[in-house]
Amino acid sequence: MSPAPMTQQYSTISPSLAVGVDEPDRNLALELVRVTEAAAIAGGHWVGFGDKNKADGAAVDAMRSFLHTVHFNGVVVIGEGEKDEAPMLFNGEHVGDGTGPECDVAVDPIDGTRLAALGINNALAVLAVAERGSMFDPSAVFYMEKLVTGPEAADMVDLRLPVKQNLHLIAKAKGVKVNQLNVMILDRDRHRPLVEEIREAGARTKFIMDGDVAGAIAAARSGTGVDALMGIGGTPEGIVAACAIKSLGGVIQGRLWPTSDDEKQKAIDAGHDLDRVLSTNDLVSSDNCYFAATGITDGDLLKGVRYSKDKVLTQSIVMRSKSGTIRFVDGEHQASKWEGYARKN
Repeated sequence: MSPAPMTQQYSTISPSLAVGVDEPDRNLALELVRVTEAAAIAGGHWVGFGDKNKADGAAVDAMRSFLHTVHFNGVVVIGEGEKDEAPMLFNGEHVGDGTGPECDVAVDPIDGTRLAALGINNALAVLAVAERGSMFDPSAVFYMEKLVTGPEAADMVDLRLPVKQNLHLIAKAKGVKVNQLNVMILDRDRHRPLVEEIREAGARTKFIMDGDVAGAIAAARSGTGVDALMGIGGTPEGIVAACAIKSLGGVIQGRLWPTSDDEKQKAIDAGHDLDRVLSTNDLVSSDNCYFAATGITDGDLLKGVRYSKDKVLTQSIVMRSKSGTIRFVDGEHQASKWEGYARKN
């Protein structure tokens, strides 16, 4: 009896996209979007009411509740603070349903709490996940000097170079003149010298009040009208942004920026070289990480939450670095199902 003919396999998954049983798989992406949608819907009820603490509290509660339904064994490494300071989503808290892959989790229920409270653009609910032990520990120094740009100039820029030189390298890589570049920067007094350097080099500045995660993504993503992000911002936000940039193909470079002698000594004691320029891979070493964000207020990246009598509309973005996939997700939710997260006063 002759053997049965072999069935020809016409399509197989690329080995570069395959994941092991102990790694977070592609299904995690949409689970994370549900989490950021919940945080945005809850926090969005407080937009424009001037109370950033209540807005943040509502988003934290919703995010924490939904995180515990996610199929993973996560530990919050970038959260709302230490356990005694933040009753919800504190650093070291275990999240997820306790099964599946072990992951580092970075949460920012509202990136831009002041923006949300005042009804200003670019407030987001943000969540990033990577394999356990792959995220940089930001506890020693809260701030870092940052440089972000897209894939065209990713291999050319260097944070150690003068601002003018980096801008000329970005312009050359993009095939434009320096005076066509837009540099996003946090509106802070500490940035006055940097603003002068950018303008003297011939480039334009675009200020943001808060929320440099959205700014970093805008700088790395084409079609946003932003060519670079520069300046000093939060170290935790830099790590969260790195998870997104892993998918976008740009670069984030950072250098720790202590604000006091005590913080400087703390960093040295922790083994940090304060002159070292941290790369995207230094901030997040895993090649299998996820980033999800949902708009709370309208912004450069996403539309904000919209409420009506019967519907709640959301817009989200989710990225997976292993495949380089970026998805925009428009959600339409029945308002009656979300009444428990509505503002009560």
